[in-house]
Amino acid sequence: MGYKLFTSLLALLLLLDTYGCSFGKGKSESPEGYDFNHPEVIKLPSELDEISGLAYYAPDTCVFAIVDEAGLLYKIYLNNPKNIEKWKFAPRSDYEDLVLLDSTFYVLSSEGRIVSFKFIANDTLALHDQPLKSIGKGNEFEILYYDPKAARIVMMCKDCEMDKKKELSAFQFDPGSKNFEHPPLKLNVSRIAELVDKHKMKFKPSAAAISPLTGELFIISSINKMLVVADEGLHAKKVYHLSRKEFKQPEGLTFLPNGDLLISNESADNGAANILIFRYEKTIRKDK
Repeated sequence: MGYKLFTSLLALLLLLDTYGCSFGKGKSESPEGYDFNHPEVIKLPSELDEISGLAYYAPDTCVFAIVDEAGLLYKIYLNNPKNIEKWKFAPRSDYEDLVLLDSTFYVLSSEGRIVSFKFIANDTLALHDQPLKSIGKGNEFEILYYDPKAARIVMMCKDCEMDKKKELSAFQFDPGSKNFEHPPLKLNVSRIAELVDKHKMKFKPSAAAISPLTGELFIISSINKMLVVADEGLHAKKVYHLSRKEFKQPEGLTFLPNGDLLISNESADNGAANILIFRYEKTIRKDK
């Protein structure tokens, strides 16, 4: 083997190790109550190939979803997924996640803005824009979730300049005052590395939601192919390996009130985008 080829392969192996990409092989590990290897699958049309956020709406047994770039809100009926409605809510931008709170939608853009809107008469919108001004530019966000205990919407960094490699910041947004609160919460990445027996890693989360049954925060990472379960203080408790077979590019996550878990995958240039449904069963043990 030539020296240049050897050094190139070594650099690739080091990169994979840094991102935790040894995950993704074999079967998925399942958190208690779920079977991550046998989901119900809803295939989505090509218009939703870049689905990047989910919010469950119980009255219509549906999920609302967004896609990267388009500025469109989609309504997908779980019992009739071919019946999809859509509305334009904002100009094109890089949209990553959404929260539905009461009758207001909160949509996250990757640079750290929350666009909030609600429908009024004749399908017109009341639109507001709340940027996080305190951290400047050059930051990347993909996660927005609601914390019912704190009554706050939380926006979590994927890659922010203010963060050290050992942590990720999460900013709390008060939907009442429409202000961000400081200081931010911190997710300890070194703790996640410890749980997977790595000296260090670069954790890149892509979606999150709080379980209505346990109050735990489920954080999924498409790049790392892992699910992290943390407590309300963002202290990581457990990490689960995810198979690339089911989780080709998970970018959206939401819970049903009964504990059922929904995770959406972008198409990733490999077949159709989809929504995976994992039914909650008390009798299912972890790591099945």
